[in-house]
Amino acid sequence: MKRFFLPALLRTIVAVPLAAAHPAPETSVVFAQGKDGYPSIRIPALLTTRRGTLLALAEGRAAHADQAANQIILKRSSDGGRTWGRLQVVARDGDNSLNNPCVVQEQSTGRILLMIQSYPAGGKEFQGRLRRGAEGPLIVRTYLISSADDGATWTSPKDVTAATKAADAITVASGPGIGIQLQHGPHQGRLIMPFNQRGAFWDVRAVYSDDRGTTWKLGGLVPDARAVDARGRTTSMLNEVQMVELQDGSVRLNSRQADGQPLRKTATSRDGGQTWSKVEQAEQLPDPACMGSVLRYSFADGGVKSRILYSGPNGPNRTSGKICLSYDEGKTWPVKKVLGQGCFAYSCLTRLKDGSVGILYETGKNNPYETVTFTRFPMEWLERGN
Repeated sequence: MKRFFLPALLRTIVAVPLAAAHPAPETSVVFAQGKDGYPSIRIPALLTTRRGTLLALAEGRAAHADQAANQIILKRSSDGGRTWGRLQVVARDGDNSLNNPCVVQEQSTGRILLMIQSYPAGGKEFQGRLRRGAEGPLIVRTYLISSADDGATWTSPKDVTAATKAADAITVASGPGIGIQLQHGPHQGRLIMPFNQRGAFWDVRAVYSDDRGTTWKLGGLVPDARAVDARGRTTSMLNEVQMVELQDGSVRLNSRQADGQPLRKTATSRDGGQTWSKVEQAEQLPDPACMGSVLRYSFADGGVKSRILYSGPNGPNRTSGKICLSYDEGKTWPVKKVLGQGCFAYSCLTRLKDGSVGILYETGKNNPYETVTFTRFPMEWLERGN
């Protein structure tokens, strides 16, 4: 019997693609409670800049509470998230608490824009002493901060409360996560920051700018956003929200469920966030009441598929983080993959400069808030499996 042997070079060529076909995700801890100078670090936001720098933002908290004299902190990475630089304090406000980082880059200028809220010292989100509107000492304010040097330095906060807060709102939250800049349609170039605001109920709105972030306007309410709970009380279905551009320049929101079925909520806007369709259930996206992330990965163009990504806990509770992929503008989610079976809470997705996907998320061994961790993976890992 004759034996046939592949030449050594050919054996190498055949073996390499098999070994490297689906590289495993790479993970690094960005922030760790107690190790980065804060008892608690929460609420991640993640941006890939035009230069490819990664900006990882979060709330550095003085205690394990949502409002605890929080500062907004940052670490930067120049190698796609494999290593991270020193911790920077982007904004501090004395005993006041800074919350809800939401970041976007204006593409024509490269200017990075960050919106946050400031709670008065001792003020809590559901505390009766907070007041409505944009004036007075006991209100929740929104500030805009910007960077012109890839996140290395930042401006002082600018108060934009009057332009971004409804007159009847008590508390407001930008995102948290990312804003978007429209690339298609009649509102091309518009910057959109997703907001939820609470007066009598939680409501979702877009805050938008048509002059590269110099001035801002408040969009209209998402309609039909009410539910009736088991006790017969009227409640809101919407809460923390992210938005994504569709192929034609329309905008789809993806919201945490505040009430109603334990599913993500969605609606669309055909006028750049000024008005919205009625709320619908995202039937294929379970939601144990947690912030989630939605990201446009690619538009359909020249043979490239339209792809939108979603990340969030699949449950029970804040566990089992899933990455989901839609090819039809967020209507269905045929591709779903578990990133980790353990604790998984707030998250933020980004597309890295090399085309890989990055995600910054809350996780831990004993609870979901021990670390803010970064994982990167190639799109093939999601689309083709391990």
